[in-house]
This record gives sequence, structure tokens and C-alpha cells, in this order.
Amino acid sequence: MTITASMVKELRGKTGAGMMDCKNALKESDGDIEASVDWLRKKGLSQAAKKSGRVAAEGLVSAISEGVKGAIVEVNSETDFVARNEDFQSFVSTIASATLSENGDIEAVQRASYPETGRSVAEELTNKIATIGENMSIRRCETLSVENGAVVPYVHGALAPGLGKIGVLVALESTGDKAVLESLGKQLAMHVAAALPQCVSRDDVSPEELERERNILTEQARDSGRPEEIIVKMVEGRLRKYFEESVLLEQVFVVDNETRISKVLENAAKEAGAPITVTGFVRFALGEGIEKVVDNLADEVAATLAG
Repeated sequence: MTITASMVKELRGKTGAGMMDCKNALKESDGDIEASVDWLRKKGLSQAAKKSGRVAAEGLVSAISEGVKGAIVEVNSETDFVARNEDFQSFVSTIASATLSENGDIEAVQRASYPETGRSVAEELTNKIATIGENMSIRRCETLSVENGAVVPYVHGALAPGLGKIGVLVALESTGDKAVLESLGKQLAMHVAAALPQCVSRDDVSPEELERERNILTEQARDSGRPEEIIVKMVEGRLRKYFEESVLLEQVFVVDNETRISKVLENAAKEAGAPITVTGFVRFALGEGIEKVVDNLADEVAATLAG
């Protein structure tokens, strides 16, 4: 029997299973939708949709690079236990490679072919949800690249190579010595992981953000009751502090707690034999911004018994 796209779509809507799984189920069931539903249920592939509403705030971040290009991705699961599963770790590493190939386009990553399965990445994700038994999501991904130099990855507290809870990419543009760039890049990535800069330089702070910060600081200074000319000086001083806290080049290097990052780059440039510019960085911390639901176990048991 010919399996049509509308049949696959209908079965997918009923089960939440991947397209290839639905197509295989229909083939095995001679196009019978209900028999296909049963086939998927027996294979454990129709359960993914039921799990899709559950909060997934654990998982892994992966950061990788190939020469002048790097990729970073966050894949979430419901529990930390799954993050220690080798199958899940392999899945996240594969998604990182797909992110590198697809230049950080998450939709293209979802459509990409998942190796040795005949499924897309999105379909493999559905398969993993059914197999492992937890909701999962490919939350975000990004790439950085340079024309000359290096893009250096760093993963803090790695559970496996390139996999952990915090991942960073640092892009360095330079024609200097590659070994120096790799070493510097790793140190800067460690700094970014710890110091949480918001941008590379003062020029990267948007005028709107700077004006907002200035207004807040001005109101705070006026509460002191000081004369206006003193308030202006107070605000400028506090803005300098703001830059020192949020701008990478203005921050003090966490490695020695005394040298500004701008000076660290100058010193490294002498060793590398060419100027070095930080063209960008990305920092992903697992689960940041996801609202985690904290259930009261006693209430949950009581509700279950009552229901």
C-alpha cells in the first residue's frame, strides 16, 4: 500500500512520534492508522508527546571547535541522571557537530540528518525521549568564526570531553602563533565562565542600555542629597565601575586578579608576534532562565490519592 504524507501527518498528530517512525509503522501495519498507533506504542515511540509538557532544565552544554570555527549547544533533559547517560552524551555531541555544520541555525540543525539512523535530528530527539523516558529539548545553539586566528572552547566541570554544565567559546582574530592563541583562548574562556562579562568592549554597550544605567545611577546619587556637580562626578565614577564589571576588556583577569584583560591581550600579542583581537564570546550556563517547578512531594501524593 502507498503511504501518503497525509497519513504520516495524521499518525504523527495522534502519537507525537517522528516522521520516519510513523512511516515505518504505517508500512508495518499496511496503512491502518489504529494498528500503526499500537505498533508505535509497543515500540515505546508514542510516549514522547505525553512527556513534552514536563520541564526540562537539566542536561548538558557542549562546546567544540575546528580551527577558525566553533559551536556551542545546550540540550536539556528533566534530570541530572540522564546527563550522565552515555547515549544522551553521544546525542549532545552529535548535535554540537551538526551546529558547527549548520552555522548555528537551530532550525537547520533540527532538519539535519542524524548519522546512521535515517532520521532527522528532530526525529531522533523524539526517539530519544521515548527511549530514555524523559522530556528533552535542543534549547539553543550558536557558532563563532574568524578569518585568521582561533575559536577556543572551554567546558567547566566537564562530565565528558566537551560536555558539562557551563560552556564558553572565545573567538580570537590574529595572524600570530597558534599555540599562543590556543593557550590564551582557553584562559580567556575560563575567565568568561567565572566573570560573566556581557560584551567585549565599551563600544558594544548599546546607547539605550548605557542611558538606562546612567539614569538609574543618577537617581541613586540624588538620594544622597549632594549638589548636582558632585552627582555628575559620582555617576561617572559608578559608570566606570559598571564597565569594569560588565565589559570583558575592562575586567580584571581572574587568573592573577590584577591585570586588565586589555593588558593581557597586549602581553599575549608580543608573545604571539601579532596583534590579537577578541571578536566575540558566547557563554551558555545550563538551565539559565528556565523556570523550574518545585513540587511538594506530600501534596503530590495527597493529590494522587484524592484523584
